[in-house]
Amino acid sequence: MSYQTIVVHADKSKGSSARIELAAKLAQQERAHLVGTALTGIPRYMYAGSPFDMTGIVIGDVAATAERRAGEALSEFERLAARVELKSSEQRLLNDDEYSGLCLQARYADLVVLGQADPDGPDQGALLHDLPEYVVLNSGRPVLVVPYIGQFATSGNRVLVAWNGSVEAARAVTGALPLLRRAAKVTIAVFDPQIGSRAHGEEPGADIALYLARHGVNVEVTVERRPATSDVGNALLSLAANISADLIVMGAYGHTRLREMLLGGATRTVLASMTVPVLMAH
Repeated sequence: MSYQTIVVHADKSKGSSARIELAAKLAQQERAHLVGTALTGIPRYMYAGSPFDMTGIVIGDVAATAERRAGEALSEFERLAARVELKSSEQRLLNDDEYSGLCLQARYADLVVLGQADPDGPDQGALLHDLPEYVVLNSGRPVLVVPYIGQFATSGNRVLVAWNGSVEAARAVTGALPLLRRAAKVTIAVFDPQIGSRAHGEEPGADIALYLARHGVNVEVTVERRPATSDVGNALLSLAANISADLIVMGAYGHTRLREMLLGGATRTVLASMTVPVLMAH
């Protein structure tokens, strides 16, 4: 397995350049096609038919401004992508909202690269605060979420995988295989394992480590006890810092009810407090 198509979200937020640079580096490593996608943020149904939305407000000027900003984001994508020797790349400006537009693009990609929401970012041009989790839960593809601040030139050299034997964790590991094969070291972290055939097996982490070793991954297993005062998300972030991990791989737990995201505790904690890129799958 390798990545053949990578989609990266280009916008006007503070972390967009670092996100695009990381996506371009991954596309170069994998000899993958890189798609820079910018969206106007206006739902596609508002472009059909009447130039008036449901409240009777003309959207022409709003749409023109949104398209201009999306075009500027794609110009930055083009500038940054040109620095890297890529197999191929393209730009897509979509008249759609970020939620449905990015989920649609994800269906035709092996990996989607998004940015973490900046909690202190300005409303204009800032990432929608629940966009990463929405795409993770609804796209059906692995999603690499990049922190809104920092540079990540070496992301994927030292990888921490959170393993609990779940479907979500298995999908995350499978979605990360191209990155795991390239890593110098991959650490499988098992938190508070329950030994037995219906849980982690007689030797927690051994089965997934053997699976990865057959794929040529340099892997080790660590069994961790969660501190009484910490949830798994915080314990995972602390372990990542202790071993100098530059990438975390984990399953994302939760579901959507209308547009409300009901996330698992570890998923919510990591998305809010991450300092290195995190690859998630649901």
